[in-house]
Amino acid sequence: MMGNKRLSAACRNVWCSAVLFLLVVHGSQGQSKHQKGTMYETYRGLVMAGYQGWFRVPEDGVMYPDEAKIRIDMWPETEEYEKTYPTGLKHADGSTARFFNSADKSTIDLHFQWMKDYGVDGVFMQRFFNTARQSANAKTANTIITNALEAASATERAIAVMYDLSGLKASGEDCSALIEDWKFLVDSLKVTAQEGKQTYLFHAGKPLVAIWGLGFPDRPYDIRDIGIARFIEFLKNDPVYGGCSIMLGVPTFWRTLEADCLPDPYLHELIKSADIVLPWMVQRFSPLLHNDMDRYRDLILGDLTWCARYGVDYVPSVYPGFSWHNLSRFEFPDDIKPVGSIPRQGGRFYWQQISTALSAGVGMLYVAMFDEVNEGTAIFKGSNNPPKGNTSQFIDMDGKPSDHYLFLTGEAAKVLRGEKELSFLMPDGTNR
Repeated sequence: MMGNKRLSAACRNVWCSAVLFLLVVHGSQGQSKHQKGTMYETYRGLVMAGYQGWFRVPEDGVMYPDEAKIRIDMWPETEEYEKTYPTGLKHADGSTARFFNSADKSTIDLHFQWMKDYGVDGVFMQRFFNTARQSANAKTANTIITNALEAASATERAIAVMYDLSGLKASGEDCSALIEDWKFLVDSLKVTAQEGKQTYLFHAGKPLVAIWGLGFPDRPYDIRDIGIARFIEFLKNDPVYGGCSIMLGVPTFWRTLEADCLPDPYLHELIKSADIVLPWMVQRFSPLLHNDMDRYRDLILGDLTWCARYGVDYVPSVYPGFSWHNLSRFEFPDDIKPVGSIPRQGGRFYWQQISTALSAGVGMLYVAMFDEVNEGTAIFKGSNNPPKGNTSQFIDMDGKPSDHYLFLTGEAAKVLRGEKELSFLMPDGTNR
């Protein structure tokens, strides 16, 4: 009998030790892998831009070899790039037009240095679903984001990941690939725990992850069937990879579920579960419509009221102009668009949006985009001397300096930081 009691006590000791071991292991496994501190604790007061980083030089070293197949509408000013590559296009003087490669570290370093020089707070690095599906095997995309993390730390610019659902299939696929890719980004690329200065963008004291592409009618997937709520739950509550804030990129008319937005109230449930909502407003407003900024203002005011009611933060998108003439020759051959269909007007249209949004009470801005020359929305240094061709046409900077839109973006950041008063008159930069 006494032997049985000793055996029983020994079993209890073994059982307790096993439980304690499991608790210790679970505790170590449940420890967050995110850096606790960052230079950017909140999106509030910042001007962030989207960053595509998708311009890749082919193996033969020639970018855009065939003018007839060109799909971009804006040409970068390339004088400051350490490395550029020949194209099949010519300038008016007969010289070969050259282009940069996003995968070159020197390109990323230069872009982030421009952000610092002009006061652009940082960028969201676009992570497309096709890339996330490959995850660790997407070597070039991973190199670009690695270089961006290093450059962001060196220049003290904010950086964050934005998942773009483009590429998600209509059926048989869900957001599981994004869960695994986020684990890869955190574990292998250390996106939320950079070496050097920590500049990953937080919001409400947590790493911010953006998900773009919900509610758009031209998407092949149903937002109810792709496991997006599970992905959001994972990002928010997973003990190791979660503890994140969420920003959702949605159509302009998300609040009323009309026009450019699917009429599915489930979108509102998703937005209410997030921390920030980002309406995509590119092509929705134009300087060619009289008093269109009144419509822009009223839309923002209504959005802000809805967001205040449900405790969601709000960031509108602003853009300098729009053009996809060259792209439309392939996508819409029966409806080819004019060059500069939404004209920049030398920056006036861009500043109208910025000043209207800020005067409406917006506390942060999203710029579309930093480097998007395909649709002519880039704010980085653009050329007043783009190539001249037989079929391709490009916008220019309307005679303004190549850095004009970086300058205007920096001026917006100064207003948000309270360093200067808001003016509806576009800064001219004469004395800079």
